[in-house]
Amino acid sequence: MHNRTDKAASIIYIPHGGGPLPLLGHPGHHGMVKFLQEITPGLGRPSAIVMISAHWEEQDVRITSGRSPSLIYDYYGFPDEAYQIKYPAPGDPALANHIYQLLKKNSVKAQMDDMRGFDHGMFIPLTLMYPAANIPCVQISLLASMDAKKHIEIGQALSSLREENLLIIGSGLSFHNMQAFKSHSPEEMASQNIKFEDWLIETCTDAGLSQEERETRLTNWLDAPFARYCHPREEHLLPLHICYGMANSAAELVYDDQLLGAKVSAFQW
Repeated sequence: MHNRTDKAASIIYIPHGGGPLPLLGHPGHHGMVKFLQEITPGLGRPSAIVMISAHWEEQDVRITSGRSPSLIYDYYGFPDEAYQIKYPAPGDPALANHIYQLLKKNSVKAQMDDMRGFDHGMFIPLTLMYPAANIPCVQISLLASMDAKKHIEIGQALSSLREENLLIIGSGLSFHNMQAFKSHSPEEMASQNIKFEDWLIETCTDAGLSQEERETRLTNWLDAPFARYCHPREEHLLPLHICYGMANSAAELVYDDQLLGAKVSAFQW
């Protein structure tokens, strides 16, 4: 149903910004908004979008399988308009089942979930990328264990999706220290943030690394400079691990800019 032989899937790890701020005209998000709006034409028109959002964690992998998932406004303290955003993209139960079967075949515990809606890690960036909301979407959860290697393995289990006309999106933030964003020490934040970003960019894009080396680095990402400072919790980084597991190759750096005063990156395979 989703096969198209002339185009492999696009796989991309993107920043989704702070809550609904990208859609509210927040000045700290202008560069990211422009990036998401401008990258879409080069991604073609997928038959469906598979979204791995930082904002869904479960004990086992869960997959949205409803026909018309609702939106989950999983952010707090914003103006009323932030809770009136609409993104009525259809679900894709057949694709959800296909993903479930691939995971099961590769011994990854998974469940389909026909009640779960789409969270803001999905509908905020997609409102910018595909505002018509007419491409079917399926969301995949992270594992609550936060085990980096297991997230790479989820991607590897789904690697055959690369042969289908899909867009795979890992939606997170390559720097996600909320306290640092609010702190009054921009020099300290910049120094530690940049060292980690440089490591991440090298890890993902350096064609001189073997895939074994790349996978080892991503598995042991806590060994990177200032890793835990940049990710006090790693849920915004792990969508990248699933994307890498699917692609199993060096990525291209497609965004390298400031977001809320921090350097953040996006990668495409």
